Amino acid sequence: MNTICKKIFISPLAGIAFVVIFVVTTVFLSSCEKKVKNEVVKGFTDPQTVPSLRSLDVTTLISDSGITRYRIKAKEWLMYENAKEPYWLFPKGIYVEKFDENFHVDAFIMGDTAIFYKYKQLWELKGNVKMANLQDERFFTELLFWDQRKREIYSDSAIHIEKVDRIIEGIGFVSNEPMTQYTINKTTGIFPMKSPVEGEKQESDSLKNVRNTNAQRYAPQKKGGRP
Repeated sequence: MNTICKKIFISPLAGIAFVVIFVVTTVFLSSCEKKVKNEVVKGFTDPQTVPSLRSLDVTTLISDSGITRYRIKAKEWLMYENAKEPYWLFPKGIYVEKFDENFHVDAFIMGDTAIFYKYKQLWELKGNVKMANLQDERFFTELLFWDQRKREIYSDSAIHIEKVDRIIEGIGFVSNEPMTQYTINKTTGIFPMKSPVEGEKQESDSLKNVRNTNAQRYAPQKKGGRP
């Protein structure tokens, strides 16, 4: 049986064309794949949306000019250090105690959410903002700004102040950090405070009473009802 062998002749031009088509196709597919990959990575590395650090159940001390000035308690602390304007976010609320030069608490502030802008040294607290000073005066508002550079606390929102003998309500206020010297922009009402129940222990303006009344009353609660 005769076997017929045929030689297949491939033109040099056809071979070159095949190689060119293969290279172009490979480069095109690689470019597409690279483009998609870059978009995905970019979406996960946006400093505006991804925190550089996340901490839970935080209790920490903050220093100012080498002196411990504040104690912060928070359920969640998100740091956006890579953002154009670095900031800290406290989405689940914050509780801050302010110390005087002798490391005594002279005021506290808390709110449902808070943002701290590092470059501006500015706090913004929102939702059920509560404050108290050593005179056991209590302050309630929905929006509060705390400028640490100016040592000033202020707001344009409604303010409710409970003093020992009366209640004051108004719109907007400016105060020093210990909340002992403040001005209400527009007073809307002054009401007498109800007399305490007979035999009830009177609250003094000492540090102990501030911590045992206001601080424990308003501080974030753990299981069991204790702050």
